[in-house]
Amino acid sequence: MHVPIRSWSVLVCAAVMLVIATSAAGQIEDQINGYKGVNGEGYLQPLADAIGADLNGGLWHSAYIPQEGFYVNIETRLLNVYFDDEQRTFTFTLPEGQTAEQGESLSVPSVVGDTEGGVILVDGFPDAGYAPGFDINSFAVAVPQIRIGAVKGTEAVIRYIAFDAGDVELGNMSLLGLGARHSISQYMDPDFPVDIAAGFFWQSFKLGDELIDASAMTFGVHGSKRFPAGFAIIEPYAGLGFDMFSMDVSYVFDEDGPDEETIDLAMESDAAVRFTLGLHLQAAFLDLNAEYNIAAMNGFALGLGFTFGS
Repeated sequence: MHVPIRSWSVLVCAAVMLVIATSAAGQIEDQINGYKGVNGEGYLQPLADAIGADLNGGLWHSAYIPQEGFYVNIETRLLNVYFDDEQRTFTFTLPEGQTAEQGESLSVPSVVGDTEGGVILVDGFPDAGYAPGFDINSFAVAVPQIRIGAVKGTEAVIRYIAFDAGDVELGNMSLLGLGARHSISQYMDPDFPVDIAAGFFWQSFKLGDELIDASAMTFGVHGSKRFPAGFAIIEPYAGLGFDMFSMDVSYVFDEDGPDEETIDLAMESDAAVRFTLGLHLQAAFLDLNAEYNIAAMNGFALGLGFTFGS
């Protein structure tokens, strides 16, 4: 079946959002190249938590999966999480043997904190400089997604986008996600009041020349109830999931300076339970949905898609 141009515009919108995210990451690299080890991790941890929370959100919005029949859903998911006050700062670690002068605070901006950098006065040693943040209250990204079904009540879910944003930003960016869902309802009493499905999803996100290499995984169960409403179907849904995320960061410390070296950071977000509440509207081939996620970082997801097939 021919897919209308407006369907492909969904994917174009996702690409535009990711170009914006790529450009912002270029500025982050300029800030972090003055940090080593635990200070680099402390500065970037809120971003790692946000990427993980966003990638693991908005994967599905209906537990109804037919046992057989071919269909394709093309959609964009806008994912957003919010930073709390504790994530706006981290505790700066001085080199071994050094202590801050009396009254000096070691609480400095993280990547999402205040936009003013500064120095910490150190007893008997040169001052320690710290980088500014970007004063960010939330982190949003749009990603394209395709769902294909169904074979014996099983549906495949794919996320993919890749492009070269150019030398001015960071170069290559790619996102690949693969997963599946399976209908549990097909094994239950037909009169059971809601549809139930279980699924898992894995994703790989890469940005720049090895700057960020992240992976995310989530699995869980979800339920929904379909209510006919004239020419449309209204479907409230809920889900319970378990999220995991890790991110490797590589950058050059003191680039072009006397102490230049490559810094490699291995960062992980704590495994977290995710509870989702949402509402799905289907009218002909148009799909709309909105959800709120309660997880390690709370946030929402909005979806716009087009379904073709049986």
